[in-house]
Amino acid sequence: MFSSSYSSLPPLPHRIFLLLTVVWAGSLWTVGYMVAPTLFSVLPSRETAGLIAGQLFRTEAILGVVVGVLQLALCNLMIRRGAGRYRGLRWLVLGMLLCVLAGYFGIQPFMENLKEKATALGMGVSESPYKGQFGMLHGVSSVFYLVHSLLALVTVWRAAAPRSAGE
Repeated sequence: MFSSSYSSLPPLPHRIFLLLTVVWAGSLWTVGYMVAPTLFSVLPSRETAGLIAGQLFRTEAILGVVVGVLQLALCNLMIRRGAGRYRGLRWLVLGMLLCVLAGYFGIQPFMENLKEKATALGMGVSESPYKGQFGMLHGVSSVFYLVHSLLALVTVWRAAAPRSAGE
């Protein structure tokens, strides 16, 4: 009796994939939609809030790359084992990973450069001549973050769905 109920449990790679999905999505949503807005509403200086939020987004981006690579490896393992549902999950994870790479590692260095230029002028970026460029880049970065967040929602939804026979 024990062995039959045990065999109905999802395989370990799926459990690890699901855990990684929840960690990534949960941290993404918490940092982007709870912590960062709270920093900007509570702290007296936008620059201080931006500095702290920037560090949190950096940590989130590194977490995303590490988790994304691990998830891609798990997807490939499960596909080789015959679990076809991981083909779609692999595309979702790849989309999330691309959002991190483009949104943080692609756009963030340009934003950082504008902040450094503003600092060299003795002002924050929000008072500098670079305010418009920074705002545009921030908007593009925010779109990537939103798409990333929506892909995370779909990934959680699909990964947590009951398995078909053999998956």
